[in-house]
Amino acid sequence: MDTFFAGDKGYDDEIAGFQTLVRHQPEMVVAASSADDLAEAVRQARDRGLRVAVQATGHGIRVPADGLLVTTRRMSGVRVDPDARTAWVEAGARGSAVIEAAAAHGLAPVVGSSPGVGAVGFTLAGGFGLLGRTFGYATDHVRAIDVVTSDGRLRRVTATSEPDLFWALRGGGEPLGLVAGMEIALLPLPVVHGGGLHFDAEHAADVLTAFRDLTAAARDTLTASVGMIGLPPIDAVPEPLRGRHVLHVRLASTEPLDPALLAPLRAIGPLVDRVGEVPATEVGSIYGEPDFPHPYVGDNVLLGELPPTLLDAVRTLAGPTAPVPCIVDIRQLGGAMARTPEVPDAVPFRGAAYVLRVLSSAEDVEAARSAHHEVFAAAAPFAVGRAAAFSYGPPDDDPSLPALRDRATAARLSEVRKVVDPEGLLFVGG
Repeated sequence: MDTFFAGDKGYDDEIAGFQTLVRHQPEMVVAASSADDLAEAVRQARDRGLRVAVQATGHGIRVPADGLLVTTRRMSGVRVDPDARTAWVEAGARGSAVIEAAAAHGLAPVVGSSPGVGAVGFTLAGGFGLLGRTFGYATDHVRAIDVVTSDGRLRRVTATSEPDLFWALRGGGEPLGLVAGMEIALLPLPVVHGGGLHFDAEHAADVLTAFRDLTAAARDTLTASVGMIGLPPIDAVPEPLRGRHVLHVRLASTEPLDPALLAPLRAIGPLVDRVGEVPATEVGSIYGEPDFPHPYVGDNVLLGELPPTLLDAVRTLAGPTAPVPCIVDIRQLGGAMARTPEVPDAVPFRGAAYVLRVLSSAEDVEAARSAHHEVFAAAAPFAVGRAAAFSYGPPDDDPSLPALRDRATAARLSEVRKVVDPEGLLFVGG
């Protein structure tokens, strides 16, 4: 176990995360390599009167830690049991590492659109899966969790050993302990059928209508989304898309896609059409999200429906003429995501049909949030809640935004936290 204090060589590198808008400034940093290190970190925090936060990759930093920060990037092991179709994933392992280890056996975890995120953080935050409509949330597939609680004790938490804590750790989003690792179920999925189609923004109205129609007709084997973004005129962007404002329809299916389902989109005339078989090890290419640290701010609303009037508002308020550059992401939910798993977890608002995200780079946080709120105000009549995993940057306390949890879930999480962390030692990290 290595420790760092402000001014020490290596301190700045150790606290750095993917989200650069919010930066931790802890009094002490513990670079953990094992569950024993996590327990020791809790003991040291108690001795020094410091609150504890945890960071793996730093994608989810919202509030800067100023007490003791535990970094888990060195705890990056992944062990696959191909016979049981499970994997043991340590706290700092990235989703890409789990994908690679599982693919060697023709298996795959439930992963999201960006495999570079921390696997444990993604999964226990709920985990909106690339194939969520088929397999549900990533956290639905957790079998066991090793966690150090605020008393410094390492616990193996399962559905039978500590059912309330097991429920809360999966999708609850509360700081209930320092996770050392988790066991997840794997899926027999060597390839995904899908990819993406890019369109110029001048066709936005037609593309959004075709996307809505596609999702209305899609079976649970298909999970679809559409993004809207302005791309810079740089060599890293493919030439047909360079310098354009585009819409990107993303598709992921467990079965070959019916050409008739895609025909209305293709009739619009995509700039790029890349739909086919995607090896499990390359699923990150479907969304192609950035893999370099940068500042960003954004939020979301969960929707009960996606009416044409809302699509028109999104196109107008967050398209090329928006007051600040916006990134829009609309993902279809439902299917297995709407069904309670065999072992219930704390994921709220399972009845949502879509999630609407709006993000911006963080040059001017207030201007970005003002533009985002215009979109969310248009979505308010159709909103059923909000997803904590898709809230980025410093917390937005605007009372017009929907709740992150329903009342029953929030109340039960509060009771669990009173039991496992009665003194409030633990603090949400990133």
